[in-house]
Amino acid sequence: MNKLHNIVIFTLLSLLLLPSPSHAQYANKRMRSKFEAYTDSLKNIEYDRVFPFWGAKAYKQGIDIQYPLGLMANYFWTNQGVRIENFQLGFDNAHDGLFEFPLTPLPESVLSFGDNRNQSWSFNVRPDLWIFPFIDLYGIFGYGNSTTTVEVQAFPNTPQEVNFTSEVDQGIATYGFGVLLAGGVGPVWISMDNNFTWNKPELLDEATRAHVMGLRMGKLFRFQNKPQSNLSVWVGAMYLSMQSSTLGSISLRDALPDDVWDNKDQFVNNYWNWYNNEATDVQKRVADKIFTPIVDAIDNRNGESIVRYNMDKQTKQHWNGLIGLQYQINKTWQFRTEGGVIGDRKSILLSLNYRFLGFKKKTRIPN
Repeated sequence: MNKLHNIVIFTLLSLLLLPSPSHAQYANKRMRSKFEAYTDSLKNIEYDRVFPFWGAKAYKQGIDIQYPLGLMANYFWTNQGVRIENFQLGFDNAHDGLFEFPLTPLPESVLSFGDNRNQSWSFNVRPDLWIFPFIDLYGIFGYGNSTTTVEVQAFPNTPQEVNFTSEVDQGIATYGFGVLLAGGVGPVWISMDNNFTWNKPELLDEATRAHVMGLRMGKLFRFQNKPQSNLSVWVGAMYLSMQSSTLGSISLRDALPDDVWDNKDQFVNNYWNWYNNEATDVQKRVADKIFTPIVDAIDNRNGESIVRYNMDKQTKQHWNGLIGLQYQINKTWQFRTEGGVIGDRKSILLSLNYRFLGFKKKTRIPN
Protein backbone atom coordinates (compact mmCIF):
# COMPACT_ATOMS: atom_id res chain seq x y z
CA MET A 1 0.00 0.00 0.00
CA ASN A 2 2.83 2.42 0.83
CA LYS A 3 4.48 1.67 -2.51
CA LEU A 4 1.24 2.45 -4.39
CA HIS A 5 0.87 5.65 -2.37
CA ASN A 6 4.40 6.75 -3.37
CA ILE A 7 3.73 6.02 -7.03
CA VAL A 8 0.52 8.09 -7.00
CA ILE A 9 2.29 11.05 -5.34
CA PHE A 10 5.21 10.85 -7.77
CA THR A 11 2.90 10.73 -10.79
CA LEU A 12 1.00 13.84 -9.65
CA LEU A 13 4.22 15.74 -9.01
CA SER A 14 5.56 14.68 -12.39
CA LEU A 15 2.51 16.13 -14.12
CA LEU A 16 2.50 19.39 -12.17
CA LEU A 17 6.05 20.21 -11.15
CA LEU A 18 8.64 18.50 -13.32
CA PRO A 19 10.91 21.24 -14.66
CA SER A 20 11.97 22.34 -18.12
CA PRO A 21 15.22 24.12 -19.13
CA SER A 22 15.15 27.88 -18.58
CA HIS A 23 16.27 30.48 -16.07
CA ALA A 24 18.40 27.97 -14.18
CA GLN A 25 18.58 24.28 -15.11
CA TYR A 26 15.35 22.39 -15.40
CA ALA A 27 14.24 19.02 -16.65
CA ASN A 28 12.15 18.49 -19.76
CA LYS A 29 8.89 16.62 -19.24
CA ARG A 30 7.94 15.02 -22.60
CA MET A 31 9.29 15.19 -26.13
CA ARG A 32 7.53 15.17 -29.46
CA SER A 33 7.32 12.02 -31.54
CA LYS A 34 10.46 12.81 -33.56
CA PHE A 35 12.43 12.46 -30.32
CA GLU A 36 10.85 9.12 -29.36
CA ALA A 37 14.12 7.24 -29.79
CA TYR A 38 15.81 9.54 -27.30
CA THR A 39 12.84 9.24 -24.93
CA ASP A 40 13.03 5.44 -25.12
CA SER A 41 16.74 5.57 -24.33
CA LEU A 42 15.96 7.59 -21.19
CA LYS A 43 13.63 4.85 -19.98
CA ASN A 44 16.48 2.35 -20.19
CA ILE A 45 18.90 4.42 -18.08
CA GLU A 46 19.93 2.75 -14.82
CA TYR A 47 20.26 5.90 -12.75
CA ASP A 48 22.72 5.21 -9.92
CA ARG A 49 23.12 8.69 -8.37
CA VAL A 50 21.91 9.87 -4.97
CA PHE A 51 20.44 13.15 -6.26
CA PRO A 52 17.89 14.10 -7.25
CA PHE A 53 15.65 11.89 -5.16
CA TRP A 54 13.16 10.16 -7.49
CA GLY A 55 15.61 10.69 -10.35
CA ALA A 56 15.48 7.03 -11.37
CA LYS A 57 11.67 7.14 -11.46
CA ALA A 58 11.79 10.22 -13.67
CA TYR A 59 14.01 8.46 -16.22
CA LYS A 60 11.76 5.39 -16.19
CA GLN A 61 8.91 7.66 -17.32
CA GLY A 62 11.04 9.04 -20.17
CA ILE A 63 11.55 12.39 -18.44
CA ASP A 64 14.86 14.11 -19.16
CA ILE A 65 16.28 15.64 -15.96
CA GLN A 66 19.32 17.85 -15.48
CA TYR A 67 22.54 16.71 -13.85
CA PRO A 68 21.91 17.40 -10.16
CA LEU A 69 25.06 19.32 -9.18
CA GLY A 70 26.15 22.60 -10.74
CA LEU A 71 28.46 25.56 -10.42
CA MET A 72 27.31 28.77 -12.08
CA ALA A 73 29.38 31.91 -12.68
CA ASN A 74 27.35 35.11 -13.06
CA TYR A 75 27.91 38.74 -13.99
CA PHE A 76 25.06 41.04 -12.96
CA TRP A 77 24.57 44.78 -13.64
CA THR A 78 21.64 46.90 -12.50
CA ASN A 79 20.51 50.53 -12.42
CA GLN A 80 17.52 51.49 -10.27
CA GLY A 81 15.90 54.31 -8.37
CA VAL A 82 16.18 54.49 -4.59
CA ARG A 83 13.89 56.16 -2.02
CA ILE A 84 15.53 57.70 1.08
CA GLU A 85 13.44 58.58 4.12
CA ASN A 86 13.87 59.23 7.87
CA PHE A 87 17.42 60.51 7.44
CA GLN A 88 19.52 60.96 10.63
CA LEU A 89 22.96 62.51 10.91
CA GLY A 90 25.77 62.42 13.49
CA PHE A 91 29.20 63.97 13.50
CA ASP A 92 32.62 63.17 15.01
CA ASN A 93 35.40 65.76 14.84
CA ALA A 94 37.91 64.04 17.11
CA HIS A 95 37.97 60.49 15.66
CA ASP A 96 37.53 59.12 19.16
CA GLY A 97 34.07 57.65 18.68
CA LEU A 98 32.55 60.36 20.89
CA PHE A 99 30.33 62.17 18.46
CA GLU A 100 30.10 65.91 18.71
CA PHE A 101 26.41 65.40 18.19
CA PRO A 102 24.60 62.03 18.14
CA LEU A 103 22.36 60.75 15.37
CA THR A 104 19.74 63.46 14.93
CA PRO A 105 16.61 63.15 12.73
CA LEU A 106 16.48 65.77 9.99
CA PRO A 107 12.92 66.81 9.02
CA GLU A 108 12.14 67.16 5.33
CA SER A 109 11.81 70.89 5.82
CA VAL A 110 15.55 70.92 6.59
CA LEU A 111 16.85 68.17 4.29
CA SER A 112 15.11 66.28 1.50
CA PHE A 113 16.16 64.04 -1.39
CA GLY A 114 15.38 64.20 -5.09
CA ASP A 115 15.96 61.60 -7.81
CA ASN A 116 18.37 59.11 -6.24
CA ARG A 117 19.83 56.21 -8.23
CA ASN A 118 22.02 53.22 -7.59
CA GLN A 119 24.16 51.54 -10.23
CA SER A 120 25.97 48.34 -9.30
CA TRP A 121 27.70 45.33 -10.76
CA SER A 122 28.81 42.04 -9.25
CA PHE A 123 30.50 38.75 -10.03
CA ASN A 124 29.20 35.78 -8.10
CA VAL A 125 29.32 32.00 -8.06
CA ARG A 126 26.26 29.89 -7.39
CA PRO A 127 26.70 26.23 -6.38
CA ASP A 128 23.43 24.34 -6.50
CA LEU A 129 21.87 20.92 -5.94
CA TRP A 130 18.59 19.51 -7.28
CA ILE A 131 17.30 17.51 -4.29
CA PHE A 132 14.16 16.54 -6.26
CA PRO A 133 13.58 16.91 -10.03
CA PHE A 134 11.49 20.00 -9.21
CA ILE A 135 13.35 21.58 -6.24
CA ASP A 136 16.79 23.19 -6.50
CA LEU A 137 18.74 24.58 -3.52
CA TYR A 138 21.64 26.97 -4.08
CA GLY A 139 24.10 29.35 -2.44
CA ILE A 140 25.37 32.76 -3.65
CA PHE A 141 28.86 34.15 -3.00
CA GLY A 142 30.26 37.21 -4.75
CA TYR A 143 31.82 40.64 -4.79
CA GLY A 144 31.04 43.81 -6.71
CA ASN A 145 30.79 47.58 -6.69
CA SER A 146 27.95 49.99 -5.96
CA THR A 147 27.65 53.67 -6.88
CA THR A 148 24.77 55.64 -5.34
CA THR A 149 24.02 59.15 -6.61
CA VAL A 150 21.90 61.25 -4.25
CA GLU A 151 20.28 64.61 -5.01
CA VAL A 152 20.21 66.63 -1.77
CA GLN A 153 18.13 69.72 -1.01
CA ALA A 154 18.89 71.71 2.13
CA PHE A 155 16.05 73.99 3.33
CA PRO A 156 13.91 73.10 0.28
CA ASN A 157 11.25 75.50 -1.02
CA THR A 158 12.75 78.47 0.84
CA PRO A 159 14.88 81.42 -0.34
CA GLN A 160 17.85 79.70 1.38
CA GLU A 161 17.46 76.43 -0.58
CA VAL A 162 20.80 74.76 -1.43
CA ASN A 163 20.97 71.88 -3.95
CA PHE A 164 23.89 69.56 -4.57
CA THR A 165 24.56 66.01 -5.71
CA SER A 166 26.57 63.52 -3.66
CA GLU A 167 28.01 60.27 -5.01
CA VAL A 168 29.14 57.32 -2.89
CA ASP A 169 31.19 54.56 -4.51
CA GLN A 170 32.04 51.40 -2.57
CA GLY A 171 32.78 47.70 -2.86
CA ILE A 172 30.18 45.16 -1.73
CA ALA A 173 30.58 41.53 -0.61
CA THR A 174 27.54 39.27 -1.06
CA TYR A 175 26.50 35.90 0.37
CA GLY A 176 23.15 34.14 0.59
CA PHE A 177 20.99 31.18 -0.33
CA GLY A 178 17.88 30.39 -2.38
CA VAL A 179 15.39 27.77 -3.51
CA LEU A 180 13.93 27.24 -6.97
CA LEU A 181 10.66 25.45 -7.80
CA ALA A 182 9.97 24.54 -11.41
CA GLY A 183 7.24 22.72 -13.29
CA GLY A 184 6.03 21.87 -16.76
CA VAL A 185 2.49 22.31 -18.10
CA GLY A 186 2.36 20.90 -21.63
CA PRO A 187 4.98 22.65 -23.80
CA VAL A 188 5.34 25.52 -21.29
CA TRP A 189 7.49 25.57 -18.17
CA ILE A 190 6.94 27.73 -15.09
CA SER A 191 9.38 28.55 -12.30
CA MET A 192 9.44 30.44 -9.01
CA ASP A 193 12.77 31.48 -7.53
CA ASN A 194 13.30 32.89 -4.02
CA ASN A 195 16.61 33.98 -2.52
CA PHE A 196 17.89 35.95 0.44
CA THR A 197 21.26 37.70 0.34
CA TRP A 198 23.31 39.73 2.79
CA ASN A 199 25.27 42.56 1.12
CA LYS A 200 28.11 44.17 3.08
CA PRO A 201 29.19 47.56 1.66
CA GLU A 202 32.57 48.87 2.75
CA LEU A 203 31.07 51.99 4.33
CA LEU A 204 28.27 50.36 6.33
CA ASP A 205 28.62 48.88 9.80
CA GLU A 206 26.41 45.87 9.03
CA ALA A 207 25.30 43.88 6.01
CA THR A 208 22.00 44.81 4.36
CA ARG A 209 19.53 41.99 3.69
CA ALA A 210 17.74 41.73 0.35
CA HIS A 211 14.93 39.43 -0.81
CA VAL A 212 14.54 38.60 -4.50
CA MET A 213 11.65 36.63 -5.99
CA GLY A 214 11.49 35.70 -9.68
CA LEU A 215 8.49 34.36 -11.60
CA ARG A 216 9.18 33.04 -15.12
CA MET A 217 7.31 31.26 -17.89
CA GLY A 218 8.87 30.02 -21.10
CA LYS A 219 9.22 27.43 -23.83
CA LEU A 220 12.00 25.05 -24.81
CA PHE A 221 13.10 24.38 -28.38
CA ARG A 222 15.10 21.16 -28.82
CA PHE A 223 17.48 20.58 -31.74
CA GLN A 224 16.31 17.60 -33.78
CA ASN A 225 19.75 16.09 -34.38
CA LYS A 226 21.05 16.89 -30.87
CA PRO A 227 18.37 15.99 -28.29
CA GLN A 228 20.64 17.06 -25.41
CA SER A 229 21.08 20.51 -26.94
CA ASN A 230 18.28 23.07 -26.73
CA LEU A 231 17.28 26.71 -26.64
CA SER A 232 14.90 28.11 -24.05
CA VAL A 233 13.25 31.56 -24.03
CA TRP A 234 11.13 33.13 -21.33
CA VAL A 235 9.40 36.19 -19.94
CA GLY A 236 8.88 36.96 -16.30
CA ALA A 237 8.96 39.41 -13.44
CA MET A 238 11.33 40.06 -10.54
CA TYR A 239 10.47 41.42 -7.09
CA LEU A 240 13.21 43.06 -4.98
CA SER A 241 12.91 44.29 -1.42
CA MET A 242 15.80 45.57 0.71
CA GLN A 243 16.23 45.87 4.45
CA SER A 244 15.08 49.43 5.02
CA SER A 245 17.29 50.62 7.88
CA THR A 246 20.88 51.50 6.89
CA LEU A 247 23.51 52.57 9.45
CA GLY A 248 26.97 53.66 8.33
CA SER A 249 29.76 56.20 8.45
CA ILE A 250 31.83 58.04 5.89
CA SER A 251 34.62 60.62 5.95
CA LEU A 252 33.42 64.15 5.37
CA ARG A 253 35.75 64.47 2.38
CA ASP A 254 34.09 61.48 0.66
CA ALA A 255 30.58 62.62 1.59
CA LEU A 256 30.74 66.01 -0.15
CA PRO A 257 31.28 66.60 -3.89
CA ASP A 258 34.66 67.76 -5.23
CA ASP A 259 33.45 71.25 -6.08
CA VAL A 260 32.88 71.94 -2.35
CA TRP A 261 36.55 71.24 -1.65
CA ASP A 262 37.76 73.03 -4.77
CA ASN A 263 35.89 76.16 -3.61
CA LYS A 264 36.12 75.61 0.14
CA ASP A 265 36.61 79.25 1.16
CA GLN A 266 33.68 80.42 -0.94
CA PHE A 267 31.48 77.64 0.44
CA VAL A 268 32.33 78.55 4.06
CA ASN A 269 31.85 82.29 3.44
CA ASN A 270 28.48 81.69 1.76
CA TYR A 271 27.35 79.62 4.74
CA TRP A 272 28.23 82.27 7.31
CA ASN A 273 26.71 85.00 5.16
CA TRP A 274 23.47 83.01 5.06
CA TYR A 275 23.67 82.24 8.81
CA ASN A 276 24.31 85.85 9.88
CA ASN A 277 22.07 87.68 7.44
CA GLU A 278 19.30 85.42 6.15
CA ALA A 279 18.63 82.44 8.44
CA THR A 280 15.59 82.51 10.69
CA ASP A 281 15.86 81.68 14.40
CA VAL A 282 14.46 78.19 13.74
CA GLN A 283 16.99 77.58 10.98
CA LYS A 284 19.83 78.80 13.20
CA ARG A 285 18.85 76.35 15.95
CA VAL A 286 18.95 73.47 13.45
CA ALA A 287 22.18 74.76 11.91
CA ASP A 288 23.91 75.00 15.31
CA LYS A 289 23.14 71.34 15.97
CA ILE A 290 24.12 69.95 12.59
CA PHE A 291 25.47 72.22 9.87
CA THR A 292 27.78 74.57 11.77
CA PRO A 293 30.04 71.74 13.10
CA ILE A 294 30.29 70.38 9.56
CA VAL A 295 31.21 73.78 8.12
CA ASP A 296 33.84 74.19 10.86
CA ALA A 297 35.26 70.78 9.93
CA ILE A 298 35.40 71.77 6.25
CA ASP A 299 37.16 75.01 7.15
CA ASN A 300 39.59 73.75 9.82
CA ARG A 301 40.03 70.00 9.41
CA ASN A 302 39.98 69.67 5.63
CA GLY A 303 37.44 66.84 5.64
CA GLU A 304 39.12 64.53 8.16
CA SER A 305 36.04 64.30 10.36
CA ILE A 306 33.60 61.38 10.29
CA VAL A 307 29.93 61.67 9.38
CA ARG A 308 27.65 58.99 10.79
CA TYR A 309 24.24 58.42 9.25
CA ASN A 310 21.13 56.32 9.50
CA MET A 311 18.28 56.17 6.99
CA ASP A 312 15.40 54.11 5.64
CA LYS A 313 16.30 53.09 2.11
CA GLN A 314 14.18 51.14 -0.37
CA THR A 315 13.95 50.54 -4.09
CA LYS A 316 11.79 53.01 -5.98
CA GLN A 317 9.84 50.16 -7.59
CA HIS A 318 9.72 46.61 -6.22
CA TRP A 319 8.76 44.89 -9.51
CA ASN A 320 10.28 44.88 -12.98
CA GLY A 321 9.76 42.80 -16.13
CA LEU A 322 12.26 40.26 -17.52
CA ILE A 323 13.09 38.54 -20.78
CA GLY A 324 15.69 35.78 -21.04
CA LEU A 325 17.35 33.12 -23.16
CA GLN A 326 19.40 30.01 -22.39
CA TYR A 327 21.45 27.89 -24.80
CA GLN A 328 22.28 24.39 -23.59
CA ILE A 329 25.22 22.90 -25.50
CA ASN A 330 24.78 19.59 -23.69
CA LYS A 331 23.84 18.45 -20.22
CA THR A 332 27.19 19.69 -18.89
CA TRP A 333 27.40 23.26 -20.25
CA GLN A 334 24.80 26.03 -20.51
CA PHE A 335 24.99 29.75 -21.35
CA ARG A 336 22.29 32.15 -20.17
CA THR A 337 21.41 35.83 -20.46
CA GLU A 338 18.54 37.81 -18.97
CA GLY A 339 17.54 41.45 -19.10
CA GLY A 340 15.33 43.61 -16.93
CA VAL A 341 13.67 45.81 -19.53
CA ILE A 342 10.32 46.93 -18.12
CA GLY A 343 10.02 49.26 -15.15
CA ASP A 344 12.36 51.58 -13.28
CA ARG A 345 14.96 48.85 -12.65
CA LYS A 346 17.16 47.97 -15.64
CA SER A 347 19.43 44.93 -15.39
CA ILE A 348 21.64 42.56 -17.38
CA LEU A 349 22.66 39.03 -16.37
CA LEU A 350 25.30 36.90 -18.12
CA SER A 351 25.84 33.36 -16.89
CA LEU A 352 27.93 30.23 -17.55
CA ASN A 353 26.85 27.00 -15.91
CA TYR A 354 28.77 23.73 -15.48
CA ARG A 355 26.81 20.65 -14.33
CA PHE A 356 27.82 17.12 -13.28
CA LEU A 357 26.25 13.93 -11.96
CA GLY A 358 27.58 13.85 -8.42
CA PHE A 359 27.49 11.12 -5.84
CA LYS A 360 26.76 7.48 -6.66
CA LYS A 361 24.44 5.39 -4.56
CA LYS A 362 26.08 2.80 -2.38
CA THR A 363 25.86 -0.65 -3.94
CA ARG A 364 24.07 -3.11 -1.70
CA ILE A 365 25.88 -6.43 -1.35
CA PRO A 366 23.35 -9.31 -1.25
CA ASN A 367 23.45 -11.57 1.79
